Amino acid sequence: MSDPVSDPVSDRASGPASDPLSGSASDADALTLADPLWPERREELMTPAEIGAISGLDFIRGIAEGRLPSPPILRHMGARFTAVAHGRVEITATPSFAVYNPIGSVHGGWYGTLLDSALSCAVQTALPQGRGYTTLEYKVNILRAASERTGALRVIGRIDHVGRSTGIAHGWVEDDGGKRYATGSATCLVIDLPTAS
Repeated sequence: MSDPVSDPVSDRASGPASDPLSGSASDADALTLADPLWPERREELMTPAEIGAISGLDFIRGIAEGRLPSPPILRHMGARFTAVAHGRVEITATPSFAVYNPIGSVHGGWYGTLLDSALSCAVQTALPQGRGYTTLEYKVNILRAASERTGALRVIGRIDHVGRSTGIAHGWVEDDGGKRYATGSATCLVIDLPTAS
């Protein structure tokens, strides 16, 4: 039997209307979404020591629930966290004219930024207190163009492996009908975070 966390084929087989975080109801059910807490200055972001004082799952859940500052880049991308569970993250984003390239479609960097966010935050959800990550590399394949008319897209990240030194994740961008717009993978360096003294 395939593992729904790491098997992209089983993800597609779940169908367009399915919950991308299914199979982990206890984690997903506890999430109460709220409006993002958008920081206006660097000082409003959490420090590495503050992040290190809680588990990775609590950190990403806190962002999704509006209790902790959301990454400022997501505001510019028209995006927010919409589901979080251990090893899995969903971001919903709506492309706008502000992210168009010179030829009149959504810039490839939009897909890359959102996939990097979902994939690396999925890794973060699997990390214990005192551990964090930084992206080492990511790869994106754009399958079809998005535009303002596309509407909201789901950016889904799932872990494949998280160890002492690296985390690997894969994911995709899809519409409500399950049509894929991009796929991606990432490798993250797992690091120690400073602890408050």
